[in-house]
Amino acid sequence: MLSVLRNRTYRHLFAAQVVALAGTGLATVALGLLAYDLAGPAAGSVLGTALAIKMVAYVGITPVVAALAHRIPRRRLLVGADLARAAVALGLPFVGSVWQVYLLIFVLQAASATFTPAFRSVIPEVLPEEGDYTRALSLSRLAYDTESLVSPALAAGLLALVGYRWLFWGTVTGFLASALLVVSVALPGGAARAAGASGTAGAQPLPARSLAGIRLFLSVPRLRALLALDLAVAAGGATVIVNTVVHVRDQLGRPASDVPLALGAYGGGSMLVALLLPRVLGRVADRAVMLPAAFAIAGLLAALTAITAAGPVAGGGGWRWPALLALWAGLGAAGSLILTPGGRLLRSAVPPADLPAVFAAQFSLSHGCWLLAYPLAGRLGATAGLPAATAALGTLALAAAALATHTWRTPAHVRARRPLRTSATGPRHRPAAP
Repeated sequence: MLSVLRNRTYRHLFAAQVVALAGTGLATVALGLLAYDLAGPAAGSVLGTALAIKMVAYVGITPVVAALAHRIPRRRLLVGADLARAAVALGLPFVGSVWQVYLLIFVLQAASATFTPAFRSVIPEVLPEEGDYTRALSLSRLAYDTESLVSPALAAGLLALVGYRWLFWGTVTGFLASALLVVSVALPGGAARAAGASGTAGAQPLPARSLAGIRLFLSVPRLRALLALDLAVAAGGATVIVNTVVHVRDQLGRPASDVPLALGAYGGGSMLVALLLPRVLGRVADRAVMLPAAFAIAGLLAALTAITAAGPVAGGGGWRWPALLALWAGLGAAGSLILTPGGRLLRSAVPPADLPAVFAAQFSLSHGCWLLAYPLAGRLGATAGLPAATAALGTLALAAAALATHTWRTPAHVRARRPLRTSATGPRHRPAAP
């Protein structure tokens, strides 16, 4: 897996991803504690709304940015987004009311909606060989997982020394370091950008260009199945991200320092899968890994519903604390089984010229799933209770898994070519859509 780091450009981009993720991880812990500080037991509702605002920025801004991105050099685009995120993060330690949280989250995530799809789409050009790209996907997933494990542990140590608002300064440092690393390498020009500037898509009006990638994405059956699988991941992930602080503090009566430990269990499960998955994907089709993982998410949420239905307990929760950690680790592992191979599906479904548009479409549509799941976890948890919220999200995950199974009928490794009448950048060819 580490052999891809011999590529200098990818090595610097990967390092940029790692340091930005570390800063974001500290902000995730601090934001949950800030929400609890501002709203008490209603923290899940506040955090759910804040994360829903984040998803609105992702869903609404990403297609527009994708349509305009061919006009801006990618290195300049990535660095500008990093600097914008660092500037916004500077204001987070001084937030004193809920509306300020909402405003800063929107601006911060608008910059992330610019950065992330552009970053992901450049990796296939840096690593054109499929084996290298598969290893890069696993290494990227491992970076996310390591962040989920290390950042909460680092946050727990820092919380013993300083207040949680100081954690936001780590976010600023991460984004600035990411910008410096991106500046240090030359990025490929990209055939897709040239086609977008001079081809069919470049001549289209902005609204049409904004939707071209989404139309292309939804025209491929296995990518529609990927969208359903993203919905299952969102159902499990929203349960963890939105309601961990409520489970730990109110349901189990544990201290604030245990919140990052619970989030670390989620990251640890995902990390274990990321370490093992490259070898598995060499022998097993993506479909055989991803579909069972979606049903596993539904089963884990059903188990969490049963445990949570017993109501709050005092004294640390007894056996329910290790049970919560185990469920969080299972949800992380199942999510990684779906998210890691996702880039392989995108790359195999469209020609290289359409990759930026399709990556942007997947980023926007998948975060639309989170836009549904976050408020459901937060609002329903605050009004109807955690058992009702968990049961609703488990039902959503089960329906998504069933839909993906129905849609994705043919193994993903079928690569026969057929003509495609329209694409994000004009008439193209792409692999058959299993």
